[in-house]
Amino acid sequence: MAGPSTNEFTGFPDDGLAFYEGLAADNSKAYWSAHKPVYDAAIRQPMLALLDELAAEFGPGHAFRPHRDVRFSKEKTPYKDHQGGFVEVADAVGFYVQVSADGLLVAGGWYSAQGEQLARYRDVVDGPAGAELERVLAQVAATGYAIGGDLLKTRPRGVDPDHPRLELLRHKSVTASQSFAPEACRPRDRARRVAVGAAARGMARGIGGTGGGPRRAPTMTRGHRC
Repeated sequence: MAGPSTNEFTGFPDDGLAFYEGLAADNSKAYWSAHKPVYDAAIRQPMLALLDELAAEFGPGHAFRPHRDVRFSKEKTPYKDHQGGFVEVADAVGFYVQVSADGLLVAGGWYSAQGEQLARYRDVVDGPAGAELERVLAQVAATGYAIGGDLLKTRPRGVDPDHPRLELLRHKSVTASQSFAPEACRPRDRARRVAVGAAARGMARGIGGTGGGPRRAPTMTRGHRC
């Protein structure tokens, strides 16, 4: 877990995006070692500064390590092609921000089914509160977020094939995400502000209530340059 940043967040410099473009062409220890100062200054520190800036509204977040775990993966490239940051607001429920050569990705929701939590989720979706979750997801989607998550190939056992919320019952996780072009990450483009989590806020609150139960209600409403 990364320590706090002492810098003000002003965006991700172009050098950071160029760093990931180079890493895509040469994902090697030699490239990483030669360009690590760029990663630290243009990616890692800005991400820590962004998480620090959001902490008052969300609580503490953490930046993920740049190294990939290749022990059980067929893909053996040693470094991730992005930098992610995460704030957890309930068990398996939280907000995510990612920067890469492609630009910025923001997301929120319930990312992992944990046995009893999945059973509670299905009970809620099957009942009257499921209509409220359906409404929240529709509102989030209307703001430009893509609703996703892991789904069963068929319906859960015992569920009526004509259930009005069959698609929601197939979910084993529920997330909302939206991607932004690289221009949204650049400090000089101050006219383009990304409201990190503003739309996903309602969904994370709703999912947390049906699944793990949020420890507090997140209230991220302020726009942030990215």
